Amino acid sequence: MSENVPKYLKDLIAQREGLHLDFKFEISDYGKIARSLVAFANTDGGKLLIGVKDNGNIAGIRSDEELYMIQGAAKLYCRPQVEYFFTSWQVGKKSVLEITIPKSNRRPHFAKNEHGKWRAYVRVKDNNFIANSVLIRVWRNLENPNREPVSIHFKRKEEFLLKFLSTHEYITFGKLKQITGLTSRTIEDMLVDLITIHVVNINFDDRGIPLYRLNQKNGINLTTNSAPEN
Repeated sequence: MSENVPKYLKDLIAQREGLHLDFKFEISDYGKIARSLVAFANTDGGKLLIGVKDNGNIAGIRSDEELYMIQGAAKLYCRPQVEYFFTSWQVGKKSVLEITIPKSNRRPHFAKNEHGKWRAYVRVKDNNFIANSVLIRVWRNLENPNREPVSIHFKRKEEFLLKFLSTHEYITFGKLKQITGLTSRTIEDMLVDLITIHVVNINFDDRGIPLYRLNQKNGINLTTNSAPEN
């Protein structure tokens, strides 16, 4: 890396790509950049460095057109519009754009894909994955200032799930459906409620598959061995 790189920018690049940072050599597609904007806004916020290669080398942006494409993507390809801030860094004769996307309180945000479909995305490590319907509903619950407090009277199906998670690291949606025989809608409703009240957490593996885990901070202790029921 060139010695005339500002220290802040050098330190930022040294962090490498991850949950809060993504490098973009160039911007040539509104939909692709919209996915990154949406994923950061939906997850935990982050930064895009435009004009930086995947290996951290600075290539510089091609022209001011790249900033206009960011503006267009945020306004026209994100729903609702994603808020961001930008800083331009000069490195010799090259320019690097730093795009800062705060975590949104208007989740879920959706990005328009190449087929005209709107999809919500979540940031997982250094990748963006499509968010499933469970997470989308949880976001809507958490960001709705007028929502009624979620109150759950644990029935046998909830007790069965929590008992399972107390002895297993995680469970997938498909596995939960297989071992309970419950309908997809019933399982989704249960997971949404349990995640909203922070009894269960949703994480993603490296392939973007949702994993459901017990939130250990709640210290729930269940001793029932009952089978689930609808």
